Amino acid sequence: MFEIFEYDFMQRAFLAGIIIATLASISGTFIVLKRYSMISETLAHSALVGVAVGLVAGISPLWMAVIVSLLSAWLIEYLRAHFSLYSDAVLAILLSGSLAIAVIIVSLGGAFNNSLFSYLFGSILAVSSADILTISIFGTLCLSILLLFAKEFYFIAYDEEVAKTSGIQVKLLNFLLVSIVAVIIALSIRIVGSLLIGALMVIPTVSALQYRQSFVKTVFISLSFALLSVVSGMILSFYFSLPSGATIVLSVLVIFIISLFVNKR
Repeated sequence: MFEIFEYDFMQRAFLAGIIIATLASISGTFIVLKRYSMISETLAHSALVGVAVGLVAGISPLWMAVIVSLLSAWLIEYLRAHFSLYSDAVLAILLSGSLAIAVIIVSLGGAFNNSLFSYLFGSILAVSSADILTISIFGTLCLSILLLFAKEFYFIAYDEEVAKTSGIQVKLLNFLLVSIVAVIIALSIRIVGSLLIGALMVIPTVSALQYRQSFVKTVFISLSFALLSVVSGMILSFYFSLPSGATIVLSVLVIFIISLFVNKR
């Protein structure tokens, strides 16, 4: 079984998967508690617009994905805060619009190739040492901010109105949270894929919530589920020649189903 770690590309893939699972599960806890789960899918599709622009214009798709994802996150929060729009409506509009723009850019530029395909479904086995370095640096920054403002983010997720009356800068922290989520998603789509990152960010937390534990315990349970799904998904992918992103998501879905039945009993 351990021959899987004899290959350099598998070592990099496991390392990248563990980093992304950690970032996705911890940030996902806050967005799920805010009932903002669909923002992960919306920002993933927005990041795909950046990838399409990067491929067509010959610019780094990763950095274009980060820029477009950040702009989309700020736009979502601005529309929600200043126009009294329902969150799910804003997310649905941006999701549909982003996907349409990405398809048009790709069609006009003729950039629908294997590179774009890898961003759709992920290509964790193709992760380079440079990718690991980039993910580690920005991931550490995002995780540090999440932990630094964890109490405030939790308070806002629990009751935004009470948080406002308590003197917490709700608008600023909401912008900060969606910015962190945007960066994490943009960094992740090359590994897990824009169509699958939302599952890795949401399902471990939803599974953990079934156990009805405290917030801190829920975060650790969610993290454990995310890491377990990445490791098991990678092993299944390697030995059965299956797409890695899909096997990771199927693994976390199995964990979710088990969690449902365990807690029902």
